[in-house]
Amino acid sequence: MRIYVGNFTFETSETELRQVFQDYGQIQEISIIEDRYTGRSKGFAFIEMPAVGEAEAAITALNGKEMNGRTITVNEARPRPERSFGGGEFGNRSGGDNSNNRDRGSRW
Repeated sequence: MRIYVGNFTFETSETELRQVFQDYGQIQEISIIEDRYTGRSKGFAFIEMPAVGEAEAAITALNGKEMNGRTITVNEARPRPERSFGGGEFGNRSGGDNSNNRDRGSRW
């Protein structure tokens, strides 16, 4: 099960998260989300726990608890919404097509 953990300090490390969550079961993966430009933590992460019962126990026990002076949010991660590229008023326009001015080349 994929778990969302939010509102922790930017300085919180993967090791700290592992120490807190491993009390509830096996951890398959921890992904701290970072700003793509600065590399700094955004204060949230996703933790993958293979056993659903262990993940649910961690959620129940840790949601609303304090960690490094911050009250953390822990819940089941929602699926990432699909991004739509294109569509809308300008979505499929490539710009510079000039399809409405086909004879323009002969004038230049």
